[in-house]
Amino acid sequence: MESNSSSRSSLGGREKKKSGEVLDGSNIMELVGNEEVFSNFVEHKFHELDKDHDGTLSVTELHPAVSDIGSALGLPAPASSPDSHHIHSQILSEFTHGNQEKVSKTEFKKVLSDILIGMAAGFKRDPIVILRIDGEDLLEFINGLSFEPEMISIFSEIESSDQGLSIRDSISKALEKLTVEQGMPPSSDPWVVSNIVEPALLSCDGRDWEKPASQETFLVEFKKAAESVARHLKDQPVIVAHTENTFDGSGIRRLLANKFELDKTLNVALENVPKDRNGKMSKDHLRLVLDLLAPSASLPPVGAIEEMDKAVGDVFKMVNADDGKMVRDDEFKKLLTEILGSIMLQLEGNPISVSSNSVVHEPLASSSTLFQPSS
Repeated sequence: MESNSSSRSSLGGREKKKSGEVLDGSNIMELVGNEEVFSNFVEHKFHELDKDHDGTLSVTELHPAVSDIGSALGLPAPASSPDSHHIHSQILSEFTHGNQEKVSKTEFKKVLSDILIGMAAGFKRDPIVILRIDGEDLLEFINGLSFEPEMISIFSEIESSDQGLSIRDSISKALEKLTVEQGMPPSSDPWVVSNIVEPALLSCDGRDWEKPASQETFLVEFKKAAESVARHLKDQPVIVAHTENTFDGSGIRRLLANKFELDKTLNVALENVPKDRNGKMSKDHLRLVLDLLAPSASLPPVGAIEEMDKAVGDVFKMVNADDGKMVRDDEFKKLLTEILGSIMLQLEGNPISVSSNSVVHEPLASSSTLFQPSS
């Protein structure tokens, strides 16, 4: 999952641990919880976004803020998928209440506060560990007792699917199977390939690397290649955002078991959903509201995990949630509760475990307009 990790980390809140720097949302809560500091923060950001200086934000002026919020929630760019575009549109709708052309500073502050609090809850539930991979852990692995048995297992796996590979190709495929726990940054990342892996292999490429790989030759040559990778990592350390999550429905069960908390959470989530003159709201907003409920139900943001999106999509089809009909407040809440219950049952039967490692290509807090500290 290649989310914009640098954007998420800028306000994540940090707790130093031996394994890395943990972003737990504490900085966000400190910001929102301090009225004077948060008001100054909003003042600065509002002025920055208000390009025509008319004291309100137009839809066009709001787009940079919406994009940054989407990035901070782990969503890809709006143009990358229909789901991502839909969620970005719904975030914009939160600010405009679905039909306003201009947003006041007061409205901007309230919606931004709600979104940031939701983000902080997500960080607290699923902290991100920022790892600095500098070759030390990789050297420890290749010189440790587990190196030979693990690499024999990896070689056997490669051989079973691609027999007769050259030593060079076997080494390349083996590097792809190493993890951050073994000191290897994600080798699927283009920057890592071009700046670490390819130069490392080039510097130790033997004359016999085009020959088919035997297990014994592979172990010797792979160790040389891994040592070269470690040297390149020492010269150019790679920053990686690491997360591990298991979604098993327990968070939804806790929410559904507490009727007071459920009603309160639903009421807050529905505050900004547009209603017609009869007080009805469109079922088109169910996905947005489910996304707002996600932190309270221990669910990931919509669009962040493909397996989860499929499970949610199946539930939406089952309850005809995408038919666009207008429903009253109580029916909307009933539908949401039914959707949550069905997702819970799916996850209890088939938990979804996700581990992600995303290379942070920019200095922390440098890529976001909205989330840069005020000067």
